Amino acid sequence: MQGLFFEPDMGVRTVIRALVMLIGFWTAWRAGKAAAEGWSDYPLVVAYTFLLAWVMQFLHHALFNGPMLSGFYYIIDFVLLLVFSTAGFRFRRTNQMVNNYYWLYEKTSAFSWKNKH
Repeated sequence: MQGLFFEPDMGVRTVIRALVMLIGFWTAWRAGKAAAEGWSDYPLVVAYTFLLAWVMQFLHHALFNGPMLSGFYYIIDFVLLLVFSTAGFRFRRTNQMVNNYYWLYEKTSAFSWKNKH
């Protein structure tokens, strides 16, 4: 009956899943960047990512009827989000070190720096 009056919802579900993933990855990037902006250490990034992965599990459950307490999917979410939060942390920390201590450090890549001498 769904297909008679409305479009099939597979296309809509795919778009919503993609949006949820993009929002999760962006939030992880911003969480890593926020920890770096406060000059916090890396363990705080891991703690933020731990909580964000839990929120993402809830969103998967609430929006797509996925499992709420699945260790396997939680670990997958955590690892993917940790990649983005670590990248945000390192990107911001590199800019901080190079801009604030320009006489000591120079940028070697977007995610690292080295001593000038």
